[in-house]
Amino acid sequence: MNIKASIMDEKAMSRATTRIANEIVEKNKGVRDVVLVGIKTRGVPFAHRLGNKIEDIEGSRVEIYDVDITLYRDDLSEIYSLPVVKENSLGDISGKIVILVDDVIYTGRTVRAALDALMENGRPNKVQLAVLVDRGHRELPIRADYVGKNVPTSNQEIVDVRFKEVDGVDEVIIREKK
Repeated sequence: MNIKASIMDEKAMSRATTRIANEIVEKNKGVRDVVLVGIKTRGVPFAHRLGNKIEDIEGSRVEIYDVDITLYRDDLSEIYSLPVVKENSLGDISGKIVILVDDVIYTGRTVRAALDALMENGRPNKVQLAVLVDRGHRELPIRADYVGKNVPTSNQEIVDVRFKEVDGVDEVIIREKK
């Protein structure tokens, strides 16, 4: 793996998580009816971290769900001959303020797929998006409401977010495509 740059370490990730949690509480005037939905895989540990920070700030726990967007991808036929279905933990989101959570936003296609999955599970009052890294290069008119760090990248680079829960280390790196 050809690492080009390290852009966030454990402390920077923690600070960004704290800031985003505070912004969520402030923008929504508390956390009443707020649920977090982590997009598998690395949106899930990020959603749990945000949930823990929100609990520290507000003193109340928010519901945390996860969503697998595999069957909702628009490039499914290019990737899989037979799709693999994974479990979603989505509860009833009708009337809720849903905060979709992911590690990186790039083209916007993952978020579009997650929105499709959400709508099959109810009609939320509002949907917002929280990401740790926004790397630009949108192909769809989607933007994050909460961003940990904006990182200008080229299409020849990959942004890897690693969480201890999944990868054994907290860091965000940029590496070049092979």
